[in-house]
Amino acid sequence: MSQPRSTCRAAFSDIEERFHGEELLRERVATLADEQAALRRVATLVARGATPAEVFAAVAGEVAQALDLPLVEMSRYEPAGMATVIGAAGDHPFQPGTVWPLDGRSLTAVVSRTGRPARVDDYHGVAGAVGDAARASGVHAGVGAPIVVDGELWGVIAAGGDRRVPLARDAEHRLSQFTDLVATAVSNTQAREELHRLADEQAALRRLATLVAEGAEPRQVFGAVCEETGRLFAATSVNLAHFTPDGFNVTIAGWSVRDVHVPTGTRRPLEGDTINNVVRRTAAPGRCDSYESASGELAALLRELGIRSEVGAPVVVEGRVWGALIAGTDEPQPLPPGTEIRLSSFAELIATAVSNATTRDELLASRARIVEAADEQRRRVVRDLHDGAQQRLVHAVMTLQLAQSRANVPPDLKPLLDEGVEHARSAIDELRELARGIHPAILTHHGLAAAVEALAERAPLPVTVDIPDDRLPTPVESAAYFIAAEALTNVAKYAGADEAHVTAKRVDGRLRLAIEDDGVGGAALSLGSGLSGLHDRIAALRGTLTIESPPGGGTAVRADIPLGEP
Repeated sequence: MSQPRSTCRAAFSDIEERFHGEELLRERVATLADEQAALRRVATLVARGATPAEVFAAVAGEVAQALDLPLVEMSRYEPAGMATVIGAAGDHPFQPGTVWPLDGRSLTAVVSRTGRPARVDDYHGVAGAVGDAARASGVHAGVGAPIVVDGELWGVIAAGGDRRVPLARDAEHRLSQFTDLVATAVSNTQAREELHRLADEQAALRRLATLVAEGAEPRQVFGAVCEETGRLFAATSVNLAHFTPDGFNVTIAGWSVRDVHVPTGTRRPLEGDTINNVVRRTAAPGRCDSYESASGELAALLRELGIRSEVGAPVVVEGRVWGALIAGTDEPQPLPPGTEIRLSSFAELIATAVSNATTRDELLASRARIVEAADEQRRRVVRDLHDGAQQRLVHAVMTLQLAQSRANVPPDLKPLLDEGVEHARSAIDELRELARGIHPAILTHHGLAAAVEALAERAPLPVTVDIPDDRLPTPVESAAYFIAAEALTNVAKYAGADEAHVTAKRVDGRLRLAIEDDGVGGAALSLGSGLSGLHDRIAALRGTLTIESPPGGGTAVRADIPLGEP
């Protein structure tokens, strides 16, 4: 018995529907397999530690193929409502390196505001720069998904096409699977970068701390900190500023890539909207992201130098804001957030160097006062010997000579008078020699050249002297004389030299003194030697004392003494 035609048609339709469902299922399974393969390929790249650029390019290509959407772009959200494209696939305006505003209802803008996946079914009504560019390039519709890194919205992946390419209902979900991998790649990269950054910062801090601990000159420490800071933080300029009690900003040191830092020695009022004034007022790290309309003389100078923005951290010495370490850039984008906090560690080293320098200055000033007081006491003793004991001895000689001249001197007293005169004259000579050792009068009255010439005349070997006749500061003359005296004494006693030379000259505000001989060499500036005792005197004047004495090569004693006030 034959079945009704309608029943046959229903059965055929049911078979056709089942067949079509199985075909869709197979296609869906194949699509899922393709997407899983794409995700595995990207995951492998991430696991191998590929660079973000490599991961971004790979994801863009895989998304375009997996979602059958030819136009793909990935963007990183920036401050001030902008987004920078970091990866792309297809022919469209949104290529890597381009920057777009987060305006209108574009996918990039909507995802930024909501932090959730979004879609645009028709770009015809989307206003703004992104919408205009999308329409101009033939984009009709698209989907976007957020890239979330360490719990923070970091960027977006968007994919789209023209009218011929329909958007799948689950396109947002499928796109989100790729954003997780991008987020992992970014997070891994940031972790590696953070580790390298910390290692670089610690290495730089160790180098600078070593300088400070070794007692390097503050000027050397300040310059090194500025350079290390600039290179480490990718700043184009770094300055160390001191805030004076009368309200001025004085530049102490600087470094820059393109010679755009504030010149050392620049003095400007602490006013207006500069980071210097912010740090002084708050005693905390801070930033000025634009000097375009900032007020004040210093801000005007910064604009003239091309510095667009700066960050700064206070240098605190003994509980007071002494100044600030400031890093700036002449690039359009300010230095990254948090740079001012990182700067604080370097500012602390500056504070330690300033504190050490202050303590050292106070110590040197105290030692200089002690040395000067001792020299003054020496001069007073010499004056007292000359005006007192020496004059009495001279008077005694004259009295004895007067007695010798008397005609009625008994013969038995004459030998005693002769002996008394001889002893008195010897005492005068010894007293004069003693006075020369304490502080020679010729040094006080005629200066270093005459005093060293007198030393040379009394030396047991030929000594040439080349010293200008002009007078020097009293502490410098005294130190130079006693170094020359001790060195020449050592030459006479130990060097076995045929001749010696003493030279002194002014060089860059310093006195360069040298005592050289052609003796046996092998001398050293050892503890307990006469020269080592003069080391403190030179150090109190911020000078240096060195000795070069190779065996068989003679000896050279050199002193370098600043001519200014200690």
